[in-house]
Amino acid sequence: MLGKTRHESKYLAIKYFHEENNWSIEWMCKQLEISRAAYYKWLHREIPKDEEENIELAQLIKEYDEKFNHILGYRRMTSWINHFNHTNYKQKRVHRIMKILNIHSIIRKKKKKYNSSTPEETADNKLKRDFYATAPNQKWATDVTEFKIPGEKKKLYLSAILDLYDRYPVAYVISCRNDNKLVFNTFNKAIALNPNAKPIFHSDRGFQYTSKVFQSMLKNQEMEQSMSRVGHCIDNGPTEGFWGIIKTEMYQMYNITDESSLRFAINDYIRFYKEERPQDRYHCKTPLEVRTEALSLDNPIEYPIPENKRIKKYKEKWCA
Repeated sequence: MLGKTRHESKYLAIKYFHEENNWSIEWMCKQLEISRAAYYKWLHREIPKDEEENIELAQLIKEYDEKFNHILGYRRMTSWINHFNHTNYKQKRVHRIMKILNIHSIIRKKKKKYNSSTPEETADNKLKRDFYATAPNQKWATDVTEFKIPGEKKKLYLSAILDLYDRYPVAYVISCRNDNKLVFNTFNKAIALNPNAKPIFHSDRGFQYTSKVFQSMLKNQEMEQSMSRVGHCIDNGPTEGFWGIIKTEMYQMYNITDESSLRFAINDYIRFYKEERPQDRYHCKTPLEVRTEALSLDNPIEYPIPENKRIKKYKEKWCA
């Protein structure tokens, strides 16, 4: 129940079915084992302020859950409601009402195990899980992921480069083939949009990134290459997280039935991610807002990363 009144849910049910279906109040009270006097007392009561707020909040929660196709857990639900409505609801309150309404976010599927390959040439892990950047174009991370096309044996491959300052996808390319051209095109697109960028460039040890041709492209741009260790996907955590976000939320937000609808969903979701999806770390700004603001300032706003115990443990062991 949203308020603290005893039998609140029963009273609400009686009110609803009487107004919608003209069911007998006397009969419903008897079936639910409550007195008519108690119901009428509740019906004509003065609704407490907290309960009115809870009802309003419940309506917002249902609206946002439907609008964003069930992708919001209670933390982001709280942030987004507060951001867009200029309110100050607490997470515990939102969580409690979401449980009452049986509203919860979808669960991400577990990632498949890492498959090793034989690289041409590798680079050290220069990034060392330090995903913090104080300005755009200091650190870029990249990877390739795949999407199955419904009803077919074909796949689509998405290559993207993320800026670790604002988690903004500086470039991405969709292809039917997971080959060198896919990665090279993504890199060239990123450089065309950011010609003076010379970030640390981090990836896994996929064959595209270990090729001599790609390493030559990095050198020509005066970029320092960094690579994850074998079997340590957390070394490229932000990009892995980005894939998880897309694959969790996109399939909830779009009706994907074939290759054309899948391509549209990927393109439009990335637009949504950049332009409409606020993030708590950035004070409920979108990646595009953060990037646009930072590029206009001599001293960009810094957004510290909340402490991660796994990364802290890693640094204590390897970075002493």
